[in-house]
Amino acid sequence: MHSLKLPFHIHRERLPRKRIVGPSFAEDEDLKKVLKSYQSNKIRTTKYSFLSFLPKNLFEQLHRIANIYFIFLAALNFVPVVEAFQPEVSLVPIVLVLSVTAIKDVFEDFRRFHSDRLVNRQLCDLYSSAQKDYVDCCWKDVRVGDFVRLSCNEIIPADMVLLYSSDPRGVCYIETANLDGETNLKQRQVVGFAPQSDSQFSPENFHSRIECENPNNDLNRFRGFIEHASGVRVGLHSSNVLLRSCTIRNTETVIGIVVYAGHETKAMMNNSGPRYKRSLLERRLNRDILWCVALLIVMCLIAAVGHGLWLKNLKDPIFQVDGEMSPALAAFYVFWTMIIVLQVLIPISLYVSIEIVKLGQIYFIHNDLDMYNEEQDSRIQCRALNITEDLGQIQYVFSDKTGTLTENKMVFRRCSIFGVEYPHEENARRLAVYEEDPNRGASRTVTLKSACSRKSLTCRSLSCNRSSVSLHTLTAESGEEDQLSSHPQAKTDVVPDPALEKKLNSLCSSLLHLSDGLFKTTSNLELTYITDFFLALTICNTVVVSSPGQPRHVVSGPARTPLKSLEEIKVMFQRLSFSPFTTMSTPQMKSSPRSFTSRLFIRGKSGSLTFPTPTNNSPSCPNPEPESYEETNGSSGEDSEDELLYEAESPDEAALVHAARAYHCTLRARSPENLLVELPGIGSLPVRLLHVLPFDSNRKRMSVVVRHPLTGELVVYTKGADSVIMDLAERPKGRKAPSAELYSHIREQTQKHLDAYAREGLRTLCIAKKVLEEEEYDVWMKRQLLAESSIENREELLLESAQRLETNLTLLGSTGIVDRLQEEVPETIEALQRAGIKVWVLTGDKQETAINIANACKLLRSSDQLLTANCDNKDACAALLNELIVEVQCGQEGVSEQREDPSSGSTGFILAIDGRTLDWALQEDLRSSFLELSRKCKAVLCCRSTPLQKSKVVQLVRDHLRVMTLAVGDGANDVSMIQVADVGIGISGQEGMQAVMSSDFAIPRFHHLRKLLLVHGHWCYHRLANMILYFFYKNVMYVNLLFWYQFFCGFSGSVMINSWVLILFNLLFTSVPPLIYGVLDQDTAADALEEHPELYQAVYVPSIFWITILDAFYQSCICFFIPYFALAGSDVDGLSFGSPINTSALFIILLHQVIESHTLTWIHALVLFLSAASYFAFVLLFSTFCIVCSHPTNLLGVEPRQLSTPLFYVICAVTTVTALIPRIFFRSLFNTVHPSALLTKDQRQEAASESYRRRMQRWNQNHARTGLPVCADNPGLVPGQEEVLS
Repeated sequence: MHSLKLPFHIHRERLPRKRIVGPSFAEDEDLKKVLKSYQSNKIRTTKYSFLSFLPKNLFEQLHRIANIYFIFLAALNFVPVVEAFQPEVSLVPIVLVLSVTAIKDVFEDFRRFHSDRLVNRQLCDLYSSAQKDYVDCCWKDVRVGDFVRLSCNEIIPADMVLLYSSDPRGVCYIETANLDGETNLKQRQVVGFAPQSDSQFSPENFHSRIECENPNNDLNRFRGFIEHASGVRVGLHSSNVLLRSCTIRNTETVIGIVVYAGHETKAMMNNSGPRYKRSLLERRLNRDILWCVALLIVMCLIAAVGHGLWLKNLKDPIFQVDGEMSPALAAFYVFWTMIIVLQVLIPISLYVSIEIVKLGQIYFIHNDLDMYNEEQDSRIQCRALNITEDLGQIQYVFSDKTGTLTENKMVFRRCSIFGVEYPHEENARRLAVYEEDPNRGASRTVTLKSACSRKSLTCRSLSCNRSSVSLHTLTAESGEEDQLSSHPQAKTDVVPDPALEKKLNSLCSSLLHLSDGLFKTTSNLELTYITDFFLALTICNTVVVSSPGQPRHVVSGPARTPLKSLEEIKVMFQRLSFSPFTTMSTPQMKSSPRSFTSRLFIRGKSGSLTFPTPTNNSPSCPNPEPESYEETNGSSGEDSEDELLYEAESPDEAALVHAARAYHCTLRARSPENLLVELPGIGSLPVRLLHVLPFDSNRKRMSVVVRHPLTGELVVYTKGADSVIMDLAERPKGRKAPSAELYSHIREQTQKHLDAYAREGLRTLCIAKKVLEEEEYDVWMKRQLLAESSIENREELLLESAQRLETNLTLLGSTGIVDRLQEEVPETIEALQRAGIKVWVLTGDKQETAINIANACKLLRSSDQLLTANCDNKDACAALLNELIVEVQCGQEGVSEQREDPSSGSTGFILAIDGRTLDWALQEDLRSSFLELSRKCKAVLCCRSTPLQKSKVVQLVRDHLRVMTLAVGDGANDVSMIQVADVGIGISGQEGMQAVMSSDFAIPRFHHLRKLLLVHGHWCYHRLANMILYFFYKNVMYVNLLFWYQFFCGFSGSVMINSWVLILFNLLFTSVPPLIYGVLDQDTAADALEEHPELYQAVYVPSIFWITILDAFYQSCICFFIPYFALAGSDVDGLSFGSPINTSALFIILLHQVIESHTLTWIHALVLFLSAASYFAFVLLFSTFCIVCSHPTNLLGVEPRQLSTPLFYVICAVTTVTALIPRIFFRSLFNTVHPSALLTKDQRQEAASESYRRRMQRWNQNHARTGLPVCADNPGLVPGQEEVLS
């Protein structure tokens, strides 16, 4: 067997920087040691093993201070000197809480273990050097350096470099839905050394070495190179890598070598599980617990001092007292005894209760039909399980524009070419009618998705047979799908502009008409610009072409003959003195025309295109005439011509390709190195694709380098943001560049058109080109290949290389694309502002576009004053910010009412700041001025913002203003902003699922944010805040009963309640009602919260905590002293005295919950009854059968005797009523002052209950297969209509 010889010795110190990969069966010992040092492909996502569970789980639970506190008390109770009651009793609370949490963790971990086992046992084809063939192997046995063979529809088991594809062009298509949620297909390319498609790849013949970067979680980056035995290096990048969890589509067989396995794969390194954030309410909870600890210490100190003084003043005791112990030491011991006795002051079960309540809240949020989108068949996703209450405290909302406020379904609206504007008025009229159509459905908008999810999902049903060469995909799934495809607007939403169409169609004219004055109104140079403009729209993209009956990467078209031979085209352009085409034979193409066309779409499998031998023998013609191309699968030509499907990575690309097709410039097929383009009057032409510089957020543009199909010249076509392209196209160079005066006029007119487009709210792009000399391209290509094969600083080198190419561009024109607002966006923003929430828009679009959208969505009203901040330098920015602050302060008197009521007509201030000015404003010395200005403004528009700027703005506001922030977006450029905010919202839109996967909550549409915040957010916050207060109330109230008793027992730490009852009272008997309250309570009806957003205000303030504590002290006094005075002078013992006190406390605490509840259902009644019944059942059974239990607080015979005396019931009734009178009076007074939200609540619920129940039943019947049904038995819990509670 051939031994892989490494050109250098592998040192261990090199491994942290890079990774060496070769065949796992190589005989080189150094390589084998290196490969064995890498992780296997076995995954383990469980947190615990059998041996590590107990110590690890305990260690995690001890991170909660409350658990440490109760463990300390349990241990303290084993010390005889300070023992309060039986040691085993003190263990019950902490053991119960730790056990419940441990059982929950075990259940979750077992589910992970089961899932891991299923994944690890999946099978794949692994090459065995011993058997010289591929054998079935479990995923867990795959290692780095192994060769894996995959077939269509199989999931990739590990990160692999693609070495072979059955596709003759060396391409492979994958679906990354399992990785990033995107369902459109991605193209991957075999590395440069790949064998020809007609030869079978053999791992035995692979003698190359791969060197790549160490594992990381960047899904879009892969740095490395492959070095062949000859010493030639070929750069590797992300398009050469197949990532774990992706699925092979539309490719019969692929083979790759594993470079990352198991937990080192990018999929596993991105699998962080559910997001965990600590809510603001939890942070406040810790502060309140500290206050309870302080209260506990004070009460214990009082008891200790009291006991010491009592002992010191005690004369001739009638009971046994340890006279040898000093009062000071006795007081010290009593202090710790009281710590044990009063331990329930700290609510140990509160943390577990909060987790249970949040799960219940999430269940009802998830099943709210008002936040279900039928068109997308998607509902809200709750990805963060522990910050539901933060939804009710939001103060700032930061929103993206495109895809968040707008549809992100782009429609080509108008364009400017050669400085001439083409308004496409007919298209504008059609769009106006289209938008006003109330019955428009999904079929009206599916066109501009191009890569719509429904089409993409059909590829899962792809049938791949290894013995067959036919791969048929994209068959219609249902009648609905057929309807979408057959809709007339599913072909194009663009009506060509008559003037532009006339100019472009001049190419269709016969040569005989050239002398007839056809071009008198159209200059040759303008026609050149128009041709290049639409050619750029057609090829400057990454669109994948397919048809309904064919795989996406191959297209069969109609057999046709070009309208003109290329020789005729050449003569025509020469007659026109067409400057770009005057030298048709120079520069010569590096490969012959015959070899070029013969390699384009060579005959392969499943509908590939085959060009016959050219008939044109002219050596000067750069591209021979492709008279026809065959359909190897025999599908109908005309049908497939009109039913081309464009799979675009962004809606912008799809819109531009559809627009070019409307002018008969059609992209018909694509391969990694070639394109097939149909031009008007010319027919289908092959275009050699030499290089693609993809779009990135730093450059804000993309470029392609092609061999021009007519001239053979090397041409760079670039499209991108106008702010970037206009700077790069300032001074075009070259012998064919237009005159300076003419070009200045073109730039000036184009800029005017761009400004007009932005004012209309259109998304603008500029199109430019550059003609390269052969030598210039060769020099650039060498540097580009060096950058691509580099591992260190690869991104920087690639950026520098792209910037070197994209200079001195010639501006061709610009486009304006309309992106409609989503439904109910203005109403949602208005409601958020009325709720006191400030809305900022952070967008990468032009300032004029952002302002137009702000007007459309009512963020900017006619009564508002717009402040713009556009500066050229830092000093000007500082001066402008100070000037704007003064201007706002001068109008502060008029704005004061506006701040109180954002919906009023008074003047407010809106700040619009561009990206360059924002950069300076975010710097340290200008940050305070920017914050001061923005705080005084009703809204802020940050335009031309980069993803990094978005996250910096959110972080600045969050940290310096100390407010609750929410960020909402739909694209990958919003991920950093979403992750920085306190609450991140992702919208499942047209730009993939990166934002959703990084978010805490995901919603289908922006208007769902209104109900999520104003209704569910308000409810969740109100429920949890009041539930926490209730826990503190009942614990303080109950503990104070023991504290008051100390004044009558010499502060000795004695109790008048049985120790088991004492421990279980808060832990069991009164713990369930707060849970029901926290899940089901609704202080205000859903429609009232939506109609009156002003009700969305925080209710949890520090004063409420202390009012609750004082109320607990009052009730404890009543509960203790009424029985005390009623039984004064009687012969009852301590436990008989404690029985009416304990029973009264139970009724007071349960009825207090009823008074505080705004929603009472049969569930509440049942839980309250069971709580009281469980208490009486326990104490009766305990006092009847437990003879020697709980010495010295044995209840034997106490409770039956007490329940048989009328005085017991009188005491309980009087005590309960007297204790609750202040609370009832306060609640009645509050409801009298604030009646609006409550008066009509019951009426609304009753009126809508039957309708809601029917709707829920229909939902459960239609979606029974999707999971748990929505509760249809209690219509008061979750609403399904506007007038029903949610």
